[in-house]
Amino acid sequence: MKWKCICCLSFLLVSGSINAAVKLPAVIADHMVLQQRTTVALWGWATPGERIRIQCSWNRQPVTVMAGMDGRWIAHVKTIAAGGPYTIRFNGTNVIEINDVLLGEVWLCSGQSNMEFPLAKQKAWRTGVTGYEEEVAKASDPRLRLFTVQQEVAGTPRPDLQGSWAPTTPETAATFSAVAYYFGKEIREATGVPVGLIHSSWGGTPAESWTRKEVLDTGREFRRILDRYETAVKTYPEELAKYGQERDQWLKDSATHPERLRKKPARPLEPEQNSKSPTKLYNAMIHPLIPFTLKGVIWYQGESNAGRAYQYRQLFPAMIRSWRKEWKADFPFYFVQIAPHYQQNPEIREAQLLTYKTVAGTGMAVITDAGDSLNIHPRNKAVVGHRLALWALAKNYGKKNLVYSGPLYESARQEGNKMRVRFSFADGGLVAKDGLLTGFTIAGTDRQFVPATAVIEGNTVVVKSDAVAKPVAVRFGWSRVPHAVLYNKAGLPASPFRTDDWPGATFNKN
Repeated sequence: MKWKCICCLSFLLVSGSINAAVKLPAVIADHMVLQQRTTVALWGWATPGERIRIQCSWNRQPVTVMAGMDGRWIAHVKTIAAGGPYTIRFNGTNVIEINDVLLGEVWLCSGQSNMEFPLAKQKAWRTGVTGYEEEVAKASDPRLRLFTVQQEVAGTPRPDLQGSWAPTTPETAATFSAVAYYFGKEIREATGVPVGLIHSSWGGTPAESWTRKEVLDTGREFRRILDRYETAVKTYPEELAKYGQERDQWLKDSATHPERLRKKPARPLEPEQNSKSPTKLYNAMIHPLIPFTLKGVIWYQGESNAGRAYQYRQLFPAMIRSWRKEWKADFPFYFVQIAPHYQQNPEIREAQLLTYKTVAGTGMAVITDAGDSLNIHPRNKAVVGHRLALWALAKNYGKKNLVYSGPLYESARQEGNKMRVRFSFADGGLVAKDGLLTGFTIAGTDRQFVPATAVIEGNTVVVKSDAVAKPVAVRFGWSRVPHAVLYNKAGLPASPFRTDDWPGATFNKN
């Protein structure tokens, strides 16, 4: 019940402000960063019909808006080139002054545990990043601002959330998302302008948790997600009662037959409180940020959808498009391809590759050389942040001649008993790590893949096997733990891929 009390209190605080003083959302506060050289949204709540005068210290001309019948108001303010600090003054029946505001670049950083993974070792995390002591000690940048959204769930879209802005210090960086920190740090160093990072993530969560209900409800391929949830809500009382019986029996057995003691039963999670339930995190941790003006989004998630990777081909793009629609902005969306791990099937990486190929304005950071086959949370987050930053620097910050992706499968054709595979992002030729190309397999019309030999020829790889006279398909890195052996001259690894579209293990699993 505690979470319900917190939710109700948060709602009452916002609702109460509708009939009282001017109130601002948590994300509009001291130390924030606003997107430079654009028109940004500022909003809040006040008495219906109340006029609010907004004065930004970088503009001479104030902006005046009126609260609607629901008490909500929104203003659109032009920003100038990066700089600050500035102040923003909101005048209504009361006065609120926001201080130490910077103009620069704002990125939303979201996903599951590998995005949540903090820079330094914490109580809830057994490890930090590799060499975190040194990294934390030097984390001091007053113009790199950090905002972490407090983890909460909600059944309907929330008007506000909890969190606060803070300049980067060893103390604030230590608990912040490591991937986001490394990304923001590189953007700062490369551009020289202030950077604001809004971190909103939760470990173990699937993409549907971060997706608006209407998106899931209108997509036939997603309807089973909601059906499962609705069934779980209906059967929860029965599951709870069953748990109670099993717990009581366990307690009885532990007192009378400790030598036969079984594992203590686990209390079932209430679906309405579960962060893994559909829409809950969108409602509580994304919707309240809209329409805060963003430069773009970085995303690290997919592990929790691996068992339904075929569905993820549609779900992930639908989520991206819905966020852009809600923000009314086609911002760039850069994501991390899932690292090698014994629990992660190759189809989830393929779903991410297909998302890049089918959704404009996206980019994919390949990290097949930075994983840990036994640890789903690899500690080398610096390389992840760097490869995400490469996309942003090349695509959004005008860094010319910067190679921002490893080789990506482009096309394939049969040449006698061989297959020639062509790659994009292979200008200048391809490189085999240690001179060996492994991980390629080839198949004929019988769809039986066998190991193949592979030879680099410019920006192509020629693949063959004496066991396949007439090949029709090639796969590379098609395993749970692919090895990074194929690179471009910039030292970036190739994404795993397949040239066929034959049904896989997750086909039609939704």
